[in-house]
Amino acid sequence: MRPQIPAALLLCALAAPVAAQEATTDAALTVSGTGEVAVAPDMARISLGVLAQADTAADAVRAMSADMEKVMASLTAAGISADDVQTSGLRVDVQQTYDEATQSSRVTGYTAVTDVNVNVMDLSTLGQTLDAVVQEGANQMNGLTFDLKDRKPALDEARRAAVADAMDKAQLYAQAAAVTLGPITMLTEGGNTGGAPQPMMRMAMDSVEKVPVAAGQITINADVTITYGLTD
Repeated sequence: MRPQIPAALLLCALAAPVAAQEATTDAALTVSGTGEVAVAPDMARISLGVLAQADTAADAVRAMSADMEKVMASLTAAGISADDVQTSGLRVDVQQTYDEATQSSRVTGYTAVTDVNVNVMDLSTLGQTLDAVVQEGANQMNGLTFDLKDRKPALDEARRAAVADAMDKAQLYAQAAAVTLGPITMLTEGGNTGGAPQPMMRMAMDSVEKVPVAAGQITINADVTITYGLTD
């Protein structure tokens, strides 16, 4: 008859490989860092449009097209390159009224709208560019943001600041936890690299006419995550 193994010894034998595996697991510390740089912008992006209304769709499109041609000509006269102007939307909407008595809708006209995005590479001309397009028929303001022609130098500075922030946190946590930092085993960049002010609220262009525009500063930011090994 084969002797029986005590249950306690059997459990210890089964647990031993697991305990050994846990003992060999490398300890690590993972931290995140953020870097932020404030810089003065050197360009602007404006989104503007032309809206025209008429009794027929064809007349609305014709009026809108005529005004947009004048707007395009004014942009050229203001020194805006054709490469910096791009049509971003074109639509025709039906205008209707609802008759309560007959419980039916009636077409009252049509609205044609076209939008363009414009890069203004010389901020000193931004005010006069806005004024020029208003004078020539632009009556929709969809957005105004400031940016940099070359974001890389500022973004690289923000990245260096993010790494320094993460390393500083790692040192702090290691001291607080009484552990020693080993080599970096992983460094990854987060998705939040960039940053720009929110665009202006959509408004009628005639309310922007001749209003001074302050560029201020924009914020460029970067996020990184660093994993350190821990030594005895």
